[in-house]
Amino acid sequence: MTAIEIRGLTKRFGTVTALDSVDLDVPRGAIFGFLGPNGAGKTTLLRLLTGLARPTAGRVRIEGVEVGGSQRPPIGYLPDTPAFYGWMTAREFLRYIADLHGMADPPIDATLERVGLRDAAKKRVGGYSRGMKQRLGLAQALLPQPSVLLLDEPVSALDPAGRKAILDILAELRGSLTVFFSTHILGDAERVCDEIGIIDRGKLLLQSPRDELLAHYARPIFEVDVLPEAVPQLMALAAQLEAQAWVTRTDLDGARLRLRVRDVDEARRALLPLLGDLALLRVEMVGATLEDIFLALTNGHDPAEGEA
Repeated sequence: MTAIEIRGLTKRFGTVTALDSVDLDVPRGAIFGFLGPNGAGKTTLLRLLTGLARPTAGRVRIEGVEVGGSQRPPIGYLPDTPAFYGWMTAREFLRYIADLHGMADPPIDATLERVGLRDAAKKRVGGYSRGMKQRLGLAQALLPQPSVLLLDEPVSALDPAGRKAILDILAELRGSLTVFFSTHILGDAERVCDEIGIIDRGKLLLQSPRDELLAHYARPIFEVDVLPEAVPQLMALAAQLEAQAWVTRTDLDGARLRLRVRDVDEARRALLPLLGDLALLRVEMVGATLEDIFLALTNGHDPAEGEA
């Protein structure tokens, strides 16, 4: 069951190709994370999904409805920088949105409750924090009770508490409607998404269920954490490990060393003796993260080959 079907979607601005023949299927009821660096084509694709822009080539169907046709797809949309009338209260703003949609009996209070704004419903939006405004933007997208929710970078400008609040709301929506959101915050996508798509320079690099993606590209990684005073010795160790045949890559980040290895058994035997008298905090074998896969793919590497 497909909620969003994209075929050959292309968008050019003069000589610049923002989207290049994108094919994508989003399962109904999934939380779909659309990942890519800034300028990759995420916002362009979302504008095409909403009908705010027209494609150079290709087509989009949402719940079987052709975008750009005579019938309006059942969508709710939150742009990356939503605008509000600051003199309105949240309840007044949602009433205004309901009138635009021709809704006779809109579920305003239930929607405000859903996004955690019921207690602030009578406050003027001009006095809201950025996180509260983002919740209100989500409320206006949910108010018409759409089948598909389209969100452009919904948490990128929020602090950790605000991001968690929005992501918790999205997680609660799982299964009740389809959520398609773009982001470059990889940990957020890994936390809540069922399905992942990665785009770079207008081309879709891959689409996969999150768990299958992480399992497919999983490669053994060892992490070594040391006390700050041991960083010089850790740097020397990193240089020594680069010459080991069982090591494919070393990454040093402050007091943490990450080793990608091709032979786990040999790594287990050889690593501990090499650590010597380092002031260790932690040594652990971990799996690949979505960030590892994303960075590898957008840098032209194949993480399945150990080059992430």
